Amino acid sequence: MRKLMVTTFVSLDGVMQGPGGPDEDTDGGFEHGGWSVSYFDEQLIGLMTDLTRRAGALLLGRKTYDIFAATWPLAEADDPIGSKLNSMPKYVASRTLDTLSWQNSTLLTGDVAKAVGELKQGEGDEIQVHGSGGLVQTLLEHDLVDELHLLVFPVLLGSGKRLFGEGTIPAALKLVNITTSGRGVVVSTYARDGKLEYGAMGPETGNW
Repeated sequence: MRKLMVTTFVSLDGVMQGPGGPDEDTDGGFEHGGWSVSYFDEQLIGLMTDLTRRAGALLLGRKTYDIFAATWPLAEADDPIGSKLNSMPKYVASRTLDTLSWQNSTLLTGDVAKAVGELKQGEGDEIQVHGSGGLVQTLLEHDLVDELHLLVFPVLLGSGKRLFGEGTIPAALKLVNITTSGRGVVVSTYARDGKLEYGAMGPETGNW
């Protein structure tokens, strides 16, 4: 069974919208596009390169697919991230796209959660989801995410699409890796760790 990992750039207040450029995603009048760009350095690019090399396939929502399909085919042949993204299989969850221009791309139709579940049953390296905020909400709602790879940038945006929106199911997570870039980006990986447990805290309980 294949592991599904969600990789997301997120602000300290939980916003994942438009990290890569001013026109990337302006839904809802979002005016802070490109908020992550100034924090990228060689270390962070190296971490993203290593992560991408692990992927056996990409799973993307329509907006992220459109952005990637318009830019990554322009990468130089020796670009380690671009060459990997361009060559690997890509699966796109969309109700509006009819054709896909990026090489090795397949459109997922019908019940997306069911289709992704079937993909996970196959053989191969991990399936990676990058960005794709709407799709991530569906995956979380149906408990299809095995790991969350979060790059938390030291910025507050105050508005925008949140990573954990409505439909997120309660779940326990286990921190399996963490590092910090020279510019203060906290890169952490969380794996599913069963059901959420509850308790009480205070002097009267002895848990204080």
